[in-house]
Amino acid sequence: PPVSVTFYGEPGRYTVEQWKQDWPGCSFQDGVNDGRFELVESAGRRWLRAAYPKGAIGPDQGGGGWRMPFASREEAELRYTLQFENGFDFNKGGKLPGLCGGPKTITGGDAVDGKQGFSVRLMWRKEGRCQAYVYHMDQPSKYGDEFDFPETFRLPVGQPVMIRLQVRINQPSEKDGSIRIWTTLPGGAEQLQLEKTGLRFRQVPDYAIDSLLFNTFHGGGDKSWAPARDVSASFADFEVR
Repeated sequence: PPVSVTFYGEPGRYTVEQWKQDWPGCSFQDGVNDGRFELVESAGRRWLRAAYPKGAIGPDQGGGGWRMPFASREEAELRYTLQFENGFDFNKGGKLPGLCGGPKTITGGDAVDGKQGFSVRLMWRKEGRCQAYVYHMDQPSKYGDEFDFPETFRLPVGQPVMIRLQVRINQPSEKDGSIRIWTTLPGGAEQLQLEKTGLRFRQVPDYAIDSLLFNTFHGGGDKSWAPARDVSASFADFEVR
């Protein structure tokens, strides 16, 4: 069945107690206890707003992150709505939510041996460009693999964009995994921005796609990725199908 995230609390600072209710089963969190999230109501939606302080990189300094488990499946589709505030500083790039699986949360240069897990997230890049940021078995770099959206696409600022991320895990050791990502702008038709096939996420049948990986922060591994001023972005309508 679909898995939805509902924000139950009143607008204002997002507390750890609210987070536990809205995102059940998470074993860790960054940013909530530090006060970098708040609930806001706008345009008929309740949003989770993330703050990215000036000079902050990584989920321990700006934005935040956690992993919410759900019933394991061979194919999953994550949908959510994203809105960057007016004047958002993209700088060199930063992370956005995605999907993952396996006993270990694979990020930050973790090795992908096909036995511990994988992750598929989005990244914003300079001037609002976008890409898939993927940890898979055949990645060319220690720090994941980057699959760019078309050069003409830019993430909007000051208006919402709906993200639809579809991941199909490979049969063990076969190169038949895939990712597809669509975006929808207000008043526009849904657009397929990326399709990547021939991926290997695992070499054992012990795991599949089993978690929503909420990640949002600037970085990158050094201060050159940090925003030059305090900025924020808001998230709503999370659903896994």
